[in-house]
Order: sequence, then structure tokens, then C-alpha cells
Amino acid sequence: MVLDIFSRKVVGHEVHVAESAELASRLMRRTSLAEGLAGRPLVLHSDNGSAMKGATMLATLEQLGVAPSFSRPRVSNDNAYAESLFKTCKYRPDYPNKPFGSLEEAQAWTQKFVRWYNHDHKHSGLKFVTPAQRHCGQDAAILKLREQVYHEARKRNPQRWSQGTRNWELDDQVWLNPERIRPEALQQAA
Repeated sequence: MVLDIFSRKVVGHEVHVAESAELASRLMRRTSLAEGLAGRPLVLHSDNGSAMKGATMLATLEQLGVAPSFSRPRVSNDNAYAESLFKTCKYRPDYPNKPFGSLEEAQAWTQKFVRWYNHDHKHSGLKFVTPAQRHCGQDAAILKLREQVYHEARKRNPQRWSQGTRNWELDDQVWLNPERIRPEALQQAA
């Protein structure tokens, strides 16, 4: 799976019987094409698996203008966004309790999950808009309307509110590990 951490949208996914640098490379090419990523400064953060560090994958990233980034050894929370996605996946009521009967079954289940996650799942980290709404820029209007509804509700029933209403604003920037960002790294990325 390829996850856009800004919107939390799964922008690319495939299921295969094995992993390889060639398959990961193909997924990145397809995702880049589908999302129109050419020429945009991007970073692909992944685990330290051989598929992600293989020569084919690294060459593809270079051709696409994508900088590779890898989790630090023995740091379990280095990619909290991916961990959160997989926890959401595993806690779905329809998550399989036994192995899939075929590759096609696994692909169909994953497709259904990704569709639900992107288009139906009101993400708590996104102030309860869907990843698809955030990805295509609909979030600001939705959250502004939601803020107005809350303010009106507070005006109508002030005794129900001990404090102000919830903050419905989302951050404009998202970082994997903000406490570790060095100014020189930002200069290189620009």
C-alpha cells in the first residue's frame, strides 16, 4: 500500500503472492501516473524490507524524482501513519479470521477495504472527514460548515457547553517525525 500522509488516502495498492523490488517498482510507477505526481518533490518512507531497498525500486524512485526514506532500525513507531492504517484494517468487523482461499479473494477484500477507508471512513486524525475528501480538497468546506453548526448549537444551548467548541481546523503540513526535522533537511527538500 502507498499512503499519502497528508490526506491519509491510500493512493496505491496491490496484493501479490510474494513481494519483490520489481512489484514494488511497478506499484510506484502506477501510483505516480494515477496521482499525477511527476515533477513534485516527494518522499517515499518505508520499512527496511528488501523489496523497498532493491536496486529496481531505488532506480524507479530516482526516475520518478522520489526520495527514498527508511525506518530507523529498532524504532517501532517510525511510521505511525502506516501503523495506524494497518490497525484500522485489522479492527474492521469483516477482517478475515482465517487465511484467504486464493490470491483473488485477498485482492477483492483489500480493494473493498481501501474503498471503505478512502471514501467512507471518517478519520479521527482528519477531524472526521474521509481521506478522499481531504485528498481532493473538500475538507476545508466540510469543516467550516461543521464549525458553523457547532457554533449555532452552542448559541442555542449554551448550558450544554462548559468551554468553546471543538477546533475543526486541520494542519497545512504533516510530518512523519517533526521533532527530528533539521533545517538543512528542509532546505534540501525544497
